[in-house]
Amino acid sequence: MLHRYPKRAAFIMLILTTLIAAFPLWGEVVFGSQANFILEKLTLMLILALFAMSLDLLVGVLGLVSLGHALFFGLGAYTLALASPDFSPASMWWMLPLVMGVSACVGLVIGVLVIRTKGIFFIMTTLAFGQMLYYFISTSQFAGGTDGVFIMFRPSLELGGSTLLDLDNPYSFFYFCLGMLLVGYLFLRWLTRSYFGQVLDGIHDNEHRMQALGYATSGYKLIAFVIAGVMAAVAGMLAAMQYGFANPAQLGWHTSGEVLMMLILGGMGTIFGPILGAFAYEILLYIYEHTTTHWPILMGVTIIVAVLILPRGIAGLIIAPPWHRKRQTSAEIVGKESKASVSAQPVTQSKED
Repeated sequence: MLHRYPKRAAFIMLILTTLIAAFPLWGEVVFGSQANFILEKLTLMLILALFAMSLDLLVGVLGLVSLGHALFFGLGAYTLALASPDFSPASMWWMLPLVMGVSACVGLVIGVLVIRTKGIFFIMTTLAFGQMLYYFISTSQFAGGTDGVFIMFRPSLELGGSTLLDLDNPYSFFYFCLGMLLVGYLFLRWLTRSYFGQVLDGIHDNEHRMQALGYATSGYKLIAFVIAGVMAAVAGMLAAMQYGFANPAQLGWHTSGEVLMMLILGGMGTIFGPILGAFAYEILLYIYEHTTTHWPILMGVTIIVAVLILPRGIAGLIIAPPWHRKRQTSAEIVGKESKASVSAQPVTQSKED
């Protein structure tokens, strides 16, 4: 799997993370009056990167393509909007567990039903559940209908009456989103390297063989589905905190399609690829929107070219740069085939033992 990448990928990601974290120091010098706007866009990219990373657990690691992942993104946003008090900020200490708990319960119920399907049927069932919730929210008065729900106050992060982090401050909220992204990344890195992640790799490669070995693959897929949903809901909560509202569009299949394009552009199964894909997608989107009104055509062409030229996404260029790829000689190929044939022969016990 691609998530076992060389050290240079970690080094590059460390440099990029340092540059982003230090943006408040050099942002005003480079961008001047546009620094606040760039900070807002960077914050959105961090949120979308967490969203795309959650989908990578399903698509890249497990091999389940979902077109209804925005269901959890919007669910996190609406949980925050509907549970927040009208005249005072909610506490992040109970709001975050509430968002995670609600999304986990919904993910468990939906997962039990959709995990039974595979391939195109899994894609369509996840899409169906996402559209069902979309139309339910759009026609419900308690959720604001098509206008959505406004959030008057961002949740507060306090301890003992003292403010730990002022989330109303754009820079503080930027670092909070960066911290959430790093936590999600480290968690997925640990998860994919663990025994659980190795089983997910096996299911991705050959589920029937894993079942023959005695693994309850449905249970593993269900747990991964719930984890991905919880992470997407946290990203949705952060998006609602940034813009101050929850809207049915966050639940629609268009949102699921966009995050899937981020995943394709960045590189599936790498964990860090979706982060690069989210940043690249938003940068291209900004450029195309300010270039022509027909920007969806340009974006579509870009994704098609990326699939044809970069099948492993941007992350593939980091993992295996073209200048590092060596052509195998015929002797190397024969040697590998001979080793494979030897390892494939059954091991028999000697009668002399």
